[in-house]
Amino acid sequence: MASETQVLEAFVKEALPHSSKEEIEKVLIEAGWTSEQATGALKVFSDVKFPIPVPRPRPSLSAREAFLYLVMFSTLYLSAYHLGNLFFLFIDKAFPDPVFILTRLRLMDRMRWAISSLIIAFPIFMLVSKYIRKQLFQDPIKRLSPVRRWLTYLTLFIAAGALIGDLTTLIYNVLGGDLTVRFLLKIVVVAVIAGTIFSYYLWDLRREEIEK
Repeated sequence: MASETQVLEAFVKEALPHSSKEEIEKVLIEAGWTSEQATGALKVFSDVKFPIPVPRPRPSLSAREAFLYLVMFSTLYLSAYHLGNLFFLFIDKAFPDPVFILTRLRLMDRMRWAISSLIIAFPIFMLVSKYIRKQLFQDPIKRLSPVRRWLTYLTLFIAAGALIGDLTTLIYNVLGGDLTVRFLLKIVVVAVIAGTIFSYYLWDLRREEIEK
């Protein structure tokens, strides 16, 4: 049995030789399809002049592509976590908690671990990102890769969750009258890291929509 998408695309293919895209979109919306569904089905076909509708190329999912994106986003998460952890440790060193004081040995050990992780993860993230950007420049259709879009939205979800949790914690402590320099600095660290990631990938997705 054909899926709704296949039925919609088949209809658009039959209608294009007889009507404009604007007219087809209007009819589909009147028939109950959403604007997004109608636009998506119309974008399947190119604007090239030909007796029959010419389909646009579609991105194909390969194991190599999935591997590259998994490595890129995994190293991004690792880098963000350990960068935040390293800043937390610097803050704990500058403004020690009178209740829970890290020993110098334990503090240095955690700093070494965070720095070691960043030295490995961040360069890999940058190299893989650079390679992927080069591939996208050479073949823009790869921007529509399902694995790329899924992992990008997952990253936005994680970053948004971190920001929401960060702001919730801030409000909770404000209401409780428990604000310290150490706490505020940690709030800023999380907000800057998560906000930067969220802003960049949201901008990247919006740029894709404009380029379409």
